[in-house]
Amino acid sequence: MADKLRGGKSLFGRLSALFLATFSISATANSGYAIIAVMRDDFVNRRKWFTEEEMNDYIAIVQSCPGPLAVTSSMIVGYQSAGFLGSLAAVLGVITPPFAVMVLVTVFYQAIVSNPYVTVFMRGMQMGVVAMLLDICIGLFRDATKKSIAYPLLIMALSFLYVRLTGCSIMWLALGCGAAGVVKALLVGKKAEEDD
Repeated sequence: MADKLRGGKSLFGRLSALFLATFSISATANSGYAIIAVMRDDFVNRRKWFTEEEMNDYIAIVQSCPGPLAVTSSMIVGYQSAGFLGSLAAVLGVITPPFAVMVLVTVFYQAIVSNPYVTVFMRGMQMGVVAMLLDICIGLFRDATKKSIAYPLLIMALSFLYVRLTGCSIMWLALGCGAAGVVKALLVGKKAEEDD
């Protein structure tokens, strides 16, 4: 895990690399889901710190944890890269840009809210976020259906119907999907034993 980041760098070098990476990601992405998409691209494709499978596992963990996605994802990536201090460096990197922007917006609130250019800019950013979310969904779907498509499609359809048609807690959906994953793993393991 994160061999490229660990290999040949001092602890300070790893922590600085994590801080600067998450800082730049947080400064350019504007939501938790967008940050996950940018992190995947940056850490897997550009920096080669993680494999696609590792990043998918981290994204699955992030989705099941409470709290802001940007903070949770940077915490997990940082911990996998450099332990507790890596987690701290990554979280500090990801929260610094929004904190600075919040301070500026608070100071100049009246000028910002009444500016029509800001309104147009925000609408444009919303469309970019939709595109990033679509990229995450396509990537997760592609990875989930590498071996078979029927089971993931069934789980996805049932999950969608659960969310749209019931008023029940998402916790039950997460537990149900986890149980479905365990059942599938047990069935696949049993079939592999029978084939041997």
